[in-house]
Order: sequence, then C-alpha cells, then structure tokens
Amino acid sequence: MPGINGILGRKLGMTQVFTESGKCIAVTAIEAGPCKITQIKGSATDGYNAAQIGFGQAKRLSGPEKGHLKEMGQFKYLREFRLEAIEGLKTGDVIDAGMFKAGDIVNVIGISKGKGFAGVVKRHHFKGGPKTHGQSDRLRAPGAIGATTSPGRVWKGMRMGGHMGDERVTVGNLSVYSADATRNLILIDGAVPGAKNSLVIIEKSHKGG
Repeated sequence: MPGINGILGRKLGMTQVFTESGKCIAVTAIEAGPCKITQIKGSATDGYNAAQIGFGQAKRLSGPEKGHLKEMGQFKYLREFRLEAIEGLKTGDVIDAGMFKAGDIVNVIGISKGKGFAGVVKRHHFKGGPKTHGQSDRLRAPGAIGATTSPGRVWKGMRMGGHMGDERVTVGNLSVYSADATRNLILIDGAVPGAKNSLVIIEKSHKGG
C-alpha cells in the first residue's frame, strides 16, 4: 500500500526454524493484519497527514465508535500512521502481510509484560549492599538517596523500587525471516516485546532491508 509503512498484528509466540545450512534460528510469529484503512487525515483539515487503520474483531462497540467506523467493520484496535502524502489512499483499502518480504528490516512496538512491584536490584540492576560484616538485611537494599545539604531533597527521577514493565517498548532493526500474505503470518528473527496475543505494531525501518 503506497505511503503506509506499517501494520498492526497479534503476537502468537516464539518458535524455531532451521535454515538450509542447518542453523537453528529463534523467531517470533505474528499474525499481521489484515487491516483496513478507517480514516484518512489531511494537512488541510487536520493539520497533518495520517491514515488510521483498524485491526482485530471487537465484541462490542460504543455508539460513538459505531458512528466513526460506520460500515467499515467492528475493530478492536485503531492506530494512526503519520504519512508524508495521502495521495492514492482511500478508506476501505486493505493492508496485509504482503507489504513485507524476507530480509526487510523492521521496528516492532509493543507493551512489555508487567512484572508488578520490583526492587532496585531487579528493576535497575543495582549491585546491592555488602554481603558480610553483619549486614544481613541490606543485600538488596537501594542505599542512601539523599544529597546532604544541597539540594536538600530527593532528585526527581531517582531510580527506586516501583512498578516494572507494562510500558511501550520499541525493538529496532529486526529482520523479517518470512512473510506469508495468504496466512497473514510474519516470522521475525528474534524476540519482540509483549505477551502472547498482545497487540504489536510492525513498521519498516528507515535503514532499509
């Protein structure tokens, strides 16, 4: 599809494939599309060029969502892709895995797995305290966080224990191992963020294939 360089997909999980030389490669299987263009935004009316695409089957939609999608379908996910130009695009166009081929370099965006509350050793890879001299309760402690008299407060952004994971993560420069448009299946060399069945965004990298 001209102009659009990405697609929405569902992470199926990881598996392994063997090359002709017998090398084993770990790949991530993604159900990529089919997606449908649900809205086109132009710089004249919206201030920027973009195409909104829908993916996945929703169980139910709210009234405003039904009015927005009209007869396009009942999509679970809607995402925008910024474009330099919107010529040649129209609502209802379908985007599938055929836009990718083996060897393409892509960036994959997803929501990382949530880990709950984590301490500084697990969350920020702190070393922890000495494991001797009677410090039996300081092995995984963060240590002091103060800054003596100046500035007399804790710096904003101090690395401490807290909620780990469940955030938007982009993994760049991954290689497409294979793309099957008939099955809407893409195999990507390596791991991508997110849990099984979670939404991922696959974008072609500017570095090319």
